[in-house]
Amino acid sequence: MSTRTSTLPVAEMVAERAQEIHSAIQADKEYPAFKAASLKYDSDWQCFTGSVIVAEYDQEKDKHGLFAEGLKALCLKSAVYEMTGDESAAEIPIAVPVDEMTHAMIAQPQLLARIMARVGVVIIHQTDQEHTDWRPDDYTHKAYRAAWGEPDRRLWLDADTVAARLKWLDEKYAAMGFRKQGQAHSFRFTAEDLATVAA
Repeated sequence: MSTRTSTLPVAEMVAERAQEIHSAIQADKEYPAFKAASLKYDSDWQCFTGSVIVAEYDQEKDKHGLFAEGLKALCLKSAVYEMTGDESAAEIPIAVPVDEMTHAMIAQPQLLARIMARVGVVIIHQTDQEHTDWRPDDYTHKAYRAAWGEPDRRLWLDADTVAARLKWLDEKYAAMGFRKQGQAHSFRFTAEDLATVAA
């Protein structure tokens, strides 16, 4: 993670601008297509460490709430960037499940680029710069709360809760043969293995 070179703007100022950006995006003629495309990406964007940490998660039901939160997060980041010109500063902490949803959103580059051009803002997201260490009452929370009230705490999970749930999930994954939070396994997919599924 790079060091921020800019002082973060007052949270309430970011909130006001983020609200304006949010409204402008939602009013854009291609917003419905952007939302539909982002939600259709749901078969690709889930992972072993993202939305799965949400209690009683159901992707079909929860993707709509995650989209709403992801859009707000991107608008906050965009407002910070607009006020600082600093990409690193704009990478404010975002909760892990919400951050995962933003990946589905930025995976619609043509739609997003056209919307951003018409709205006149820049969306900031770079994986090696992102911060997923969101905590209650941090800068992001203050700006979000000033813009839209309290975030959905079922989806906005603090960093300590995320760490605890991932540790618990690691044990479950290991029992099924997955290692490194799903990034490794020893399955060979032999004909014999697959025959047990087909039976």
